[in-house]
Amino acid sequence: MLTEEQFKEGQVLLIDKPLTWTSFQVVNKIRWEIRQRFSIKKIKVGHAGTLDPLATGLLILCTGKFTKKIDQFQAQIKEYTGEITLGATTPSYDLESEVDKEFPTGHITEESIYKATEKFIGEIDQKPPIFSALKKDGKRLYELARAGEEVEVKSRKITISEFEITKIDFPKVEFRVVCSKGTYIRSLAYDFGLALDSGAHLSALRRTKIGDFSVADAHQLEGYIKELQA
Repeated sequence: MLTEEQFKEGQVLLIDKPLTWTSFQVVNKIRWEIRQRFSIKKIKVGHAGTLDPLATGLLILCTGKFTKKIDQFQAQIKEYTGEITLGATTPSYDLESEVDKEFPTGHITEESIYKATEKFIGEIDQKPPIFSALKKDGKRLYELARAGEEVEVKSRKITISEFEITKIDFPKVEFRVVCSKGTYIRSLAYDFGLALDSGAHLSALRRTKIGDFSVADAHQLEGYIKELQA
């Protein structure tokens, strides 16, 4: 296990975020355990890129002086795998909210599913979900959305370098995507439904890579907490 000085000088911790945990909760828990282990009042800990509660996978945590490197990690290319469910949308574009509309899917073929991915390769305009942590007038968009306020979300440029369908088990479609910073995979799922003249939402998501970092090298959260407590 690392020493107090090593944590303060700066470490990059790779954590495989569990389902239902927020990224903020993971940071808080690790910070708390480090403080408890060394009986210290303060230690800087931050994460390099939020994962939604219903997503799992690679979360980069930086400690001590390495928190200054967070921006450079956030800017790196990311890889995700996941599942899109066709034929229905939700307000949050994922399973955090209930289905609000259903759409016909009888016209969708496997060929059209594979072909639809081509529309998203390269630099594209994407609207972030209304249920996101982006801020408008000092408030998080999801706070405004939950309060029932109408909010106009502006699109922004993102880049998708790879979008691959890995399995079709209708109405569920599994995929792998490689994309730039700022890409919302929930929005990609929603827009994918539109591209198929239907509706869709994200039903599973896992971040597998950030730059050269891989989830294969990440600690399980529970296991790492036990190491800190040992």
